Amino acid sequence: MRAVFLDFGSVSRDDLDCTALGQAISPWCYYHDSSDQEILQRICDAEVVVSNKVFLNRSAIEAATHLKLICVAATGYNNVDLEAAAEHEIAVCNVRNYATPSVVQHVFLLMLSLIRHFVDYQELVKRGDWQSSQFFCPMDFPIQELTGKTLGIIGYGVLGKAVAQVAQAFGMDVLIAEHKNKTPRSGRIAFDEVIGRSDFITLHCPLSPDTHHLICQREFALMKASAYLINTARGELINEIDLLQCLSSGRIAGAAIDVIQEEPPSQDNLILRYQSNNLIITPHIAWASQESRQRLIDQLADNIRNFFQHKPFNQVTDALGELHQ
Repeated sequence: MRAVFLDFGSVSRDDLDCTALGQAISPWCYYHDSSDQEILQRICDAEVVVSNKVFLNRSAIEAATHLKLICVAATGYNNVDLEAAAEHEIAVCNVRNYATPSVVQHVFLLMLSLIRHFVDYQELVKRGDWQSSQFFCPMDFPIQELTGKTLGIIGYGVLGKAVAQVAQAFGMDVLIAEHKNKTPRSGRIAFDEVIGRSDFITLHCPLSPDTHHLICQREFALMKASAYLINTARGELINEIDLLQCLSSGRIAGAAIDVIQEEPPSQDNLILRYQSNNLIITPHIAWASQESRQRLIDQLADNIRNFFQHKPFNQVTDALGELHQ
């Protein structure tokens, strides 16, 4: 029995305990990354393949004649040809809810960094402006509080609910958006109304044909001029050209994003070239706490062990309802 992790470098910097994986199945081959040319050779004898972002297409799946289980080391599983896997009776599973604390904390880090001008004040100190200030407290940038602000949450699965709980602890008013162009269910508010009433809008929905460019010029036109947009979900949820136009024109107050359409980005990426302080960008690290990544490894091990023991595990067909809350 042989298991392969095709892109272990995408989840670890030699700081994770993989004992549980070894107990679930052995031996293992851990590869830092795998190119398209290397995949077929590396999985041809494997019974279990783990991939975070390496794409397993039909030709790869058909070439792996011993393959029984594909484990996606993430919640999204668009890197696997599910139709080919089903045709060859290969199970596919993902990991779920492992990064919730890490992502939620990053959401509020971004929100607070925007309204308290955290980066600007750090730069002020580095420039020596505090040292030369007339007063003990330079107030060069306006500071706001989260208390009393309205937070609109788009995507109310596990992450959205956790964000709502923390927002309430900050004293924020929380609005839960209904799906776009849908009649609101109990406890939800029409999508456009949430966009128009919120001081902060945070995205926690999956990427699908229905949510691609969910936020674009139309939605920006509905937002308050004082609104902030937060995205720790998927870059393609936002039309980046429209976002840049709105930020540069002052149509909205600011945005903070952990994800963009092109990852990793090219050096001439337009959104990275935007220099104003009303945009904060972090490099897809909201999920990446050491604790979060260890939970990912442990859940992968649970999936593998349960699969071979014929117990319930995180098959992706079961994930659809949760992903589309």
